[in-house]
Amino acid sequence: MSPTWESRQPAKMAKVHPIGWLILALRLIVLAAIIVPGVFVVLILRLIEPYFFDRRRPLTAWLQRWAIWAGLRIIGLRYLREGQPMRDHGAVVANHASWMDIFALGAGQAITFVSKAEVAGWPGIGFLARLVGTVFINRNPRQADAQRNQLKAELDAGRKLLFFPEGTSTDGMRVLPFKSSLFAAFADLETGMRIQPVTVVYIAPDGVEEPRFYGWWGDMDLGPHMVQVLSRFPQGGVRVIYHEPLRISDFPDRKKLAQALETRVRSAMPPESALPG
Repeated sequence: MSPTWESRQPAKMAKVHPIGWLILALRLIVLAAIIVPGVFVVLILRLIEPYFFDRRRPLTAWLQRWAIWAGLRIIGLRYLREGQPMRDHGAVVANHASWMDIFALGAGQAITFVSKAEVAGWPGIGFLARLVGTVFINRNPRQADAQRNQLKAELDAGRKLLFFPEGTSTDGMRVLPFKSSLFAAFADLETGMRIQPVTVVYIAPDGVEEPRFYGWWGDMDLGPHMVQVLSRFPQGGVRVIYHEPLRISDFPDRKKLAQALETRVRSAMPPESALPG
């Protein structure tokens, strides 16, 4: 189990008003209307795609991005993108603040999420994560070679891998030091491969006193936090800043690479929020 980050200040959960429960119900109904049929469509496409595209999954990748974008619109979160996602395959690294990161980062480009192994066992979420092709990694040194080969196979298939190098989520007000060990998997990959740093900044809804409204961290229960977010109207927003990609071969070792990526991700955080953790 990966260690989690804890805040010295407990989260202040917003009270859900009666109209909020109605909004929550409506959003859940519409989300279910997308997710349930989508599951069956993806299962069918997974059977068909290998015959036409080998290991590539262009149809399910397009469907996944469309579903994430639709989900973002249903939730009502304002989406502001700065910069451009890189076109070539490679990796993307970002700060990690919430389960909402799936929507914030998945709406801008077709990506394959890389997650800690324990997520695969989470009820419901684990199933959906496997369905969309999430790569699960176990930080056991004895499995390093097998996991490196798995990541290489994903990259060779033309996919873009998304990592959260902090190793845990925060309140969205800071960027924790990047774990250089997570970059060991890139040691033997193609020298020309690039990694794009991305900063995710959440903007709390108007009238909410808690600036960490969208942050989900530590031992916070997922259910109540989802209720808080999905019942809110109007919503706040999210800024997704795409920085210039870095070439792996330009750095002498993984620690220097991790530091450079961390610096760029932190550089786009608001000054009052760019805390080192």
